[in-house]
Amino acid sequence: MKKRSIQHHMDGLAALLLFGVFAVCVLMVLLSGADAYRRLVDRDQTAYDRRIGVQYVATRLHQADSLDYVTVEKFGDSDALLLSDNDGYVTRIYCYEGYLMELYAAKDAILEPQAGEAIMESAGLELSLTDGLLMIIIADKEGEQGIPLRLSLRSGEEGVR
Repeated sequence: MKKRSIQHHMDGLAALLLFGVFAVCVLMVLLSGADAYRRLVDRDQTAYDRRIGVQYVATRLHQADSLDYVTVEKFGDSDALLLSDNDGYVTRIYCYEGYLMELYAAKDAILEPQAGEAIMESAGLELSLTDGLLMIIIADKEGEQGIPLRLSLRSGEEGVR
């Protein structure tokens, strides 16, 4: 009778051990899947952060659609893209204290960079306008420069391409 009781306990212990091994395996698969998912989300967020700034500026340029209304100059400590309109107002897009900023004001208004609205986090903005070709490089919040965006400004033709 005692031998049967020991055998019964051994069978229960083996089943419990098998269940424990199965539970540990399931937990390991879940943790590795969660880690892979986190890495994918981080990668996608980084790619989004690098693209969104230049896409925003490109969209604003499409609205200005003329070489005569687009200029690049210094504003504060950063390059600024100036988008003028026919009503005597100008939109300035620039970087200030870790943010891509936008400021819409009269052309002759004397304003400081902190007067603008923060658009997104950005460590820097580099602009150059040469012979109708505008190059835009925006650094993300970690300071890594994104892929340069080059736009040809076509005054009076089909707008910005």
